[in-house]
Amino acid sequence: MRKTLINFALLLFAMPAFALPEDGLVYQLKASVVKIRVILPNGHYGVGSGVVVAKDQVVTNCHVVANAAAINVIKFGESFRASSIKADWQHDICIVRFDGLNTEVAQIGSSKNLQYEQPVFTISFPNNAPKPLATYGFVKALYPMDNSVIIRSTSDFRMGASGGAMFSDDGKLVGIITLKSPGRNAFYYNMPVEWIAQVQNQPEQAIPAIGAPPFWDALEENRPYFMRVVQPYQTEDWPALLSLATRWTEQEPAAIEAWYYRAVAEYKLKNIAEAIKHFNQVLAQNSRHTNALLYLALMDAENGNKEAALAKATQLDALDVEAANQVKVALGLPAKTEAKDCQATC
Repeated sequence: MRKTLINFALLLFAMPAFALPEDGLVYQLKASVVKIRVILPNGHYGVGSGVVVAKDQVVTNCHVVANAAAINVIKFGESFRASSIKADWQHDICIVRFDGLNTEVAQIGSSKNLQYEQPVFTISFPNNAPKPLATYGFVKALYPMDNSVIIRSTSDFRMGASGGAMFSDDGKLVGIITLKSPGRNAFYYNMPVEWIAQVQNQPEQAIPAIGAPPFWDALEENRPYFMRVVQPYQTEDWPALLSLATRWTEQEPAAIEAWYYRAVAEYKLKNIAEAIKHFNQVLAQNSRHTNALLYLALMDAENGNKEAALAKATQLDALDVEAANQVKVALGLPAKTEAKDCQATC
């Protein structure tokens, strides 16, 4: 059973079945997502995505349009050129004006009201796709930042998707696709919609608009902790992870993920009592934190506490069937099978 526990992190990226949004909703929302083409000062071209949030106004990432000599969208066979831009360079959220762009407007929801394991889906133009594509996933982490939350989900994306839309399963815009961590098993981050309203108050700038680096492109030591812990977590550098996560908990004691990464490092370094305490602290703050619950369940299984492990597996069944199955396998029980419906790009 120890091998099961030690290796379970490798399985956390398996995605449980996704209940598709109601018929026609995704198709309808694709009308509000546009492909952005930019002409760079060196004459080269770049491609990104955007989402219409008001008449003639398209939200995208600033890194998609920064310093571009010209910005265009093509919708329903017609080309539109941008006339101005509003920018929040720090948060990587820009609003580009395209006069005469007459298409569906996305309904803005709330990033702050999202919950862990809530279904979400994205629509964008990855790899310069000719039509908007959708990917489906779940919210895996929420990182408090500047009066909202950065959203990490299992809804993956590729180059060209930056600036695209993340929707909740009721079709409301909750995030803007922005960046992923490097390497395999990447973490996918989306900026919150609350920041869009802040951009509306910025002055309009002429194109080209001279950009500035966003927070995520700062020097390593100046990046948020939620970005800095990924590398030692994935390379299993547990002392480095513990050092970073401990500083994170000291500076942001209310950050749930800080305590989770600290607990993981403590467990891996055999400080079991502290790990259990901090995993339980995570669950006390957020009962839907699947990974913390999974660690505790597998530790119960490893220690022969079958009843406690089964109770946690029951909780996990309602959140993440794959995680629940890992506990059942550790207990020598049959895993639950469930139809997997459109888990990848559709």
